[in-house]
Amino acid sequence: MASKRGLSGSGIHRNRGGGCGSRLRIAFFIFFSVLAPLIFFVGRGLYTSTSIDQSNTRVISNKGDLDWREQLALHHVKSLLSKEVIDVITASRADLGPLSLDSFRKNNLSASWKVIGVETMVKNTTTSELQKTETVAKQGAPRDKVDDVSGNNSSQFLYTPAKLARRVCVIFLCSIAVSQRLKEKMREKRASDLVRQDNEAILKLENSAIERTKSVDTAVLGKYSIWRKENENENSDATVRLMRDQMIMARVYISIAKMKDKLDLHRELQIRLKESQRALGEATADSDLHHSAPEKIKAMGQVLSKAREPLYDCKLITGKLRAMLQTADEQVRSLKKQSTFLSQLAAKTVPNGIHCLSMRLTIEYYLLPPEKRNFPRSENLENPDLYHYALFSDNVLAASVVVNSTIMNAKDPSKHVFHLVTDKLNFGAMNMWFLLNPPGKATIHVENVDEFKWLNSSYCPVLRQLESAAMKEYYFKANHPTSLSSGSSNLKYRNPKYLSMLNHLRFYLPQVYPKLDKILFLDDDIVVQKDLTGLWSVNLNGKVNGAVETCGESFHRFDKYLNFTNPHIARNFDPNACGWAYGMNIFDLKEWKKRDITGIYHKWQNMNEDRVLWKLGTLPPGLITFYGLTHPLEKSWHVLGLGYNPSGDRSEIENAAVIHYNGNMKPWLEIAMTKYRSYWTKYIKYDHPYLRSCNLNE
Repeated sequence: MASKRGLSGSGIHRNRGGGCGSRLRIAFFIFFSVLAPLIFFVGRGLYTSTSIDQSNTRVISNKGDLDWREQLALHHVKSLLSKEVIDVITASRADLGPLSLDSFRKNNLSASWKVIGVETMVKNTTTSELQKTETVAKQGAPRDKVDDVSGNNSSQFLYTPAKLARRVCVIFLCSIAVSQRLKEKMREKRASDLVRQDNEAILKLENSAIERTKSVDTAVLGKYSIWRKENENENSDATVRLMRDQMIMARVYISIAKMKDKLDLHRELQIRLKESQRALGEATADSDLHHSAPEKIKAMGQVLSKAREPLYDCKLITGKLRAMLQTADEQVRSLKKQSTFLSQLAAKTVPNGIHCLSMRLTIEYYLLPPEKRNFPRSENLENPDLYHYALFSDNVLAASVVVNSTIMNAKDPSKHVFHLVTDKLNFGAMNMWFLLNPPGKATIHVENVDEFKWLNSSYCPVLRQLESAAMKEYYFKANHPTSLSSGSSNLKYRNPKYLSMLNHLRFYLPQVYPKLDKILFLDDDIVVQKDLTGLWSVNLNGKVNGAVETCGESFHRFDKYLNFTNPHIARNFDPNACGWAYGMNIFDLKEWKKRDITGIYHKWQNMNEDRVLWKLGTLPPGLITFYGLTHPLEKSWHVLGLGYNPSGDRSEIENAAVIHYNGNMKPWLEIAMTKYRSYWTKYIKYDHPYLRSCNLNE
């Protein structure tokens, strides 16, 4: 009955059970520890400042001091409570009166007390009681006082059960709302943290998975034995590879059979090996195999299976395979050396077609009357206002490509002047070609280097060295034979171009063209793809030589061309200085004369008579002569490597003003790289009668 009475009307009931009391304890804990101070500021628009002395307690109302506290409390509480909850608290503050935590303590409301029958209690609260309470609160009159348990008399507010129940109801609802809001914020924060996981870690995991997938895709699946084809991806060369594997294993077993005195197996393996070799022949694909190949594979498989039982020894087989691998490695090195030697040999030869062309043109030239051997517009040869080119070559076809490509890409060909110098053997052929194929409105002039009387051994150190007995000994005697045993490095420096003064004439440009101020030097293994007139307006900043630097790689620095163990080199040059390229160089001839560049070249050339500073060639003395006097040009002016680098950047090549076939694989040779050859052949008319008669074609 007491329990029922408590449910119907008392408002507050002592719950001795476990479940409801526990939940109410949690609610009151949230209230007392977190929410009560905040709701206190919100529920009342007026805050109380209390000062306590030793004897008694006074309540002081200070409206001005509390405004900022109310704003601060509202600012923090609004982030936790919804607008609806704050509206309920604000609407109820007139009825509930001021809030003090001591009122709960003095009424002995522990966490085990439970609020029930809230609606009934609210209805039983009379209007007069609420009005009375509000009036007293507004006037700040003292409330009824009650004694606490200890007997001390403290200033406290007296609450009726209905008021207390209503206050607890509002606080409980607020605690639930705040708890839900906090949970919602925690869920949002948790979701945000999950979204902001470490992207770098995820990316590493993805990359690792990709690499594992690639390794699986490219993995070579294992085989039961080296001569059996199991779990292998099918392709067009699988049969060829299987036959080669069988032959390798047969050779291993043959050596072991001889070692173990298994003569029958030794003889049978040799027979099958010879049969497989004949069936395989020179085939590199299954389509090239002889029709008897499947039978030979089957027969070889049978004899290998037969030999496995008596001959298989893991240690012996491992040793034999290692020895075979070493032998194969030595053969590869030998073939590589031979290939380099043959490429050097091919590089210094003249193809039959070009030799034929030169001979035919020479005959035709000397059959011409003298008055028809002259070129027009000879008045432009010394005009410094025009664009002058220097080209020194003994290759008629190569020189024609340089001139044709330059003219075809020039904006105004009439302002371009070509100065060609060749040797006595090719002088007639070079003249005849350009007489038959004039370069449009451009001016051209051909000279013979042997007619430069000032270029003699008393003036030119390199010419004196080339004529010396020591140089002839180096080039032509038996201790440096032109054979594979002598090596490709020796053959490289025995190339005829190092013996030709055409290759060294670049150091005498002011002497060859004394009335010119600037000249563009071009090698005969280049192709011009854009208008070059912009080079004459490049500011060289007082330097003599304008060239593209080539020190993107370490082997293009000074220490790779010069002997830095020599004190003269080590004392005067930086081993890490950047190298540059011959092949397309703009020279300021006025500055050249002022700095006596030719004299510097002579000085160092005399010091290198015994080839102790550098080996033969023109780039090392060029690096020395123009050291500190070279202005770097934009790399797009001159792209190199088409004569030795098969992995050149296609876009760089196509966007370059000049491309250079430096290296052994010249475009007019059979060893030229096919992928680059079209840049050169597009400037040759292969339907020309002379070219057809000499079997020159693409």
